[in-house]
Amino acid sequence: MNLYAAVLAAIVVTLLTVSLTRLRSVKTKADYLVAGRSLPAFVLVFTLLSSWIGSGSLLGGAENAYRHGFAALWQGGGGWAGLLLIYFIAPRARKFAQFTIPDLLEARYNQTARVLGVIAILFTYTAVTSYQFVGGGDILHLIFPTVITPVLGQFILAAFVIVFTAIAGMASVAYMDVAIGLLATFTICAALPVLIHRAGGWAAVHASLPASHFQVLGDLSLIQGFELFLPTCLLLLGNQSMYQKFFSARSEKDATRAVFWWIIGTVILETVIVALAVVGSSLFPTGEVHERPREILAYLGLHGFSGALPLQLLGALLMGAIFAKIISTANNWLFSPATNLVNDIYLRYMVPEASNKKILIVSRLMVVLLGLWALYQSQHIQSVLKKSLYAYTIYAAALTPVILAAFFWKRATAQAAVASIAAGTVVTIFWDAAFIHNHLPSVLAERDAIFPALLASLLCLVIVSLITPKPTLAQLQPFAENEAL
Repeated sequence: MNLYAAVLAAIVVTLLTVSLTRLRSVKTKADYLVAGRSLPAFVLVFTLLSSWIGSGSLLGGAENAYRHGFAALWQGGGGWAGLLLIYFIAPRARKFAQFTIPDLLEARYNQTARVLGVIAILFTYTAVTSYQFVGGGDILHLIFPTVITPVLGQFILAAFVIVFTAIAGMASVAYMDVAIGLLATFTICAALPVLIHRAGGWAAVHASLPASHFQVLGDLSLIQGFELFLPTCLLLLGNQSMYQKFFSARSEKDATRAVFWWIIGTVILETVIVALAVVGSSLFPTGEVHERPREILAYLGLHGFSGALPLQLLGALLMGAIFAKIISTANNWLFSPATNLVNDIYLRYMVPEASNKKILIVSRLMVVLLGLWALYQSQHIQSVLKKSLYAYTIYAAALTPVILAAFFWKRATAQAAVASIAAGTVVTIFWDAAFIHNHLPSVLAERDAIFPALLASLLCLVIVSLITPKPTLAQLQPFAENEAL
């Protein structure tokens, strides 16, 4: 335990050092919100990778893989498909050069779209942050089972994240992600062959598990596969945190180059994560981890590397890498909605002429308040996988269609965007409510919210656009100048 504690302490000190180092460069709103639009491709690659691969993959995806095998890659595959499309969006987003997604929504649609966009983002991003706290709490409890309960661990992790995020904003988040990304990439990839050897080789792993674990759909139906695929794909296509990274890029070329390497890194890491969970289900098919499969990767780090000191160190580094990735993802998903409250509410409607000093103070206060809200949500999570799909669906249905339409469909109107965002948000939030769910046919009640919410959003976007007047030249002009239309 001393080794694991030492590794976690070293990671925390390193991250705090990086964050404090960047503090000196933060003097203006642009410095805090988009790192002064100065991030090179190398930094962008790791901050994009770290913001995407967090508890959703390390806990939710691993839990799915432990139970269903490689069919869990349907969730990751949605992200890969989204990444291929993002390759063509990234340079356009950088040319637009705003601060947040609601900036884009108001420029293309209207103020109502901006406000509804902020609401959808707050629901989504604090939900994602909340289950990062759950993951960090689980890891701290596994390492210190007699000292730290999972709930206390959540409070400790929340304190880390709030402090790290508040210090230097985007610059802090991005440069911390470089250190975390390098550590996680090395340890996760190095751990897989060691654990396969410990399990007796790949043939032994294959023989010890159901054949469905190695099939494309496994024991899932095709529609269940798409219920994993679609929320992830659509979240990634409209992900505000990702667009903020593009807005922070040094140039359009840096943004495009970063996406290319982001695709490669994501495919490799998510495949390795699923493979680790599958091997873990072979090594530890029963016991406490069988009851809490979301902990399988951390459990492997703690129990899968006994023996010589180098092996123990690799296990400690794997545990530390998972912990650091969770901190990184929580930083990213907490910082993003804080920028919405500052840029899209405080500066837009309350104090438009606020000084840079006041903006920085309010920005840090928003990080603290949203962090506390996410911590409150974390106390009521039963399944990380279910919570992640809920968060993805809100964003996928409410915002991704109107964001893509802003770039690629001239006919989309402000009224349609407002209707689309509202429909996607409302259907997702209330789909599982008892007063609705109990009155649905079983064939519909069994489905996740993604299909009805996305259908409602798209119908509103298309139908309302076609029956309302075309957008004005003023609405289209910012996008036309940036070659987005």
